[in-house]
Amino acid sequence: MSAQFLIESLLLASAGGVAGIILGTAITYAVAGLRHWRPLVPGTALVAALAAAVLMGAVAGLYPANRAARLSPTDALRTT
Repeated sequence: MSAQFLIESLLLASAGGVAGIILGTAITYAVAGLRHWRPLVPGTALVAALAAAVLMGAVAGLYPANRAARLSPTDALRTT
Protein backbone atom coordinates (compact mmCIF):
# COMPACT_ATOMS: atom_id res chain seq x y z
CA MET A 1 0.00 0.00 0.00
CA SER A 2 1.24 3.47 -0.84
CA ALA A 3 1.75 5.27 2.44
CA GLN A 4 1.86 8.69 0.77
CA PHE A 5 -1.88 8.73 0.01
CA LEU A 6 -2.75 7.49 3.48
CA ILE A 7 -0.47 9.99 5.24
CA GLU A 8 -1.80 12.87 3.12
CA SER A 9 -5.36 11.83 3.87
CA LEU A 10 -4.65 11.63 7.60
CA LEU A 11 -2.95 15.03 7.65
CA LEU A 12 -5.80 16.70 5.77
CA ALA A 13 -8.39 15.04 7.99
CA SER A 14 -6.51 16.12 11.12
CA ALA A 15 -6.27 19.70 9.88
CA GLY A 16 -9.97 19.70 9.03
CA GLY A 17 -10.82 18.21 12.41
CA VAL A 18 -8.82 20.84 14.27
CA ALA A 19 -10.37 23.62 12.17
CA GLY A 20 -13.84 22.22 12.88
CA ILE A 21 -13.14 22.05 16.60
CA ILE A 22 -11.90 25.65 16.65
CA LEU A 23 -14.86 26.91 14.62
CA GLY A 24 -17.41 24.93 16.63
CA THR A 25 -15.96 26.07 19.93
CA ALA A 26 -15.88 29.70 18.79
CA ILE A 27 -19.52 29.55 17.67
CA THR A 28 -20.52 27.89 20.95
CA TYR A 29 -18.83 30.63 22.97
CA ALA A 30 -20.31 33.37 20.76
CA VAL A 31 -23.87 32.09 21.06
CA ALA A 32 -23.49 31.48 24.78
CA GLY A 33 -22.14 35.01 25.23
CA LEU A 34 -25.01 36.57 23.29
CA ARG A 35 -27.59 34.70 25.36
CA HIS A 36 -25.74 35.20 28.66
CA TRP A 37 -25.29 31.46 29.13
CA ARG A 38 -22.28 29.72 30.55
CA PRO A 39 -20.47 28.05 27.63
CA LEU A 40 -19.78 24.36 28.01
CA VAL A 41 -17.64 22.38 25.58
CA PRO A 42 -16.84 18.93 26.99
CA GLY A 43 -13.29 17.72 26.44
CA THR A 44 -14.57 14.29 25.47
CA ALA A 45 -16.53 15.86 22.62
CA LEU A 46 -13.38 17.54 21.32
CA VAL A 47 -11.42 14.28 21.45
CA ALA A 48 -14.27 12.35 19.82
CA ALA A 49 -14.60 14.93 17.05
CA LEU A 50 -10.91 14.76 16.20
CA ALA A 51 -10.92 10.95 16.37
CA ALA A 52 -13.93 10.80 14.04
CA ALA A 53 -12.28 13.16 11.55
CA VAL A 54 -9.05 11.14 11.53
CA LEU A 55 -10.95 7.86 11.19
CA MET A 56 -12.93 9.19 8.22
CA GLY A 57 -9.72 10.46 6.65
CA ALA A 58 -8.11 7.04 7.08
CA VAL A 59 -11.05 5.27 5.49
CA ALA A 60 -11.15 7.79 2.63
CA GLY A 61 -7.40 7.40 2.07
CA LEU A 62 -7.34 3.60 2.00
CA TYR A 63 -8.97 3.22 -1.42
CA PRO A 64 -6.55 5.43 -3.37
CA ALA A 65 -3.63 4.02 -1.38
CA ASN A 66 -4.56 0.45 -2.27
CA ARG A 67 -5.20 1.38 -5.88
CA ALA A 68 -1.86 3.16 -6.20
CA ALA A 69 -0.05 0.22 -4.62
CA ARG A 70 -1.33 -2.11 -7.35
CA LEU A 71 -0.03 0.06 -10.20
CA SER A 72 3.50 0.12 -11.49
CA PRO A 73 5.06 3.62 -11.41
CA THR A 74 5.01 3.90 -15.21
CA ASP A 75 1.33 2.98 -15.40
CA ALA A 76 0.49 5.43 -12.64
CA LEU A 77 2.23 8.25 -14.52
CA ARG A 78 0.64 7.30 -17.81
CA THR A 79 -2.93 7.42 -16.45
CA THR A 80 -2.68 10.92 -14.96
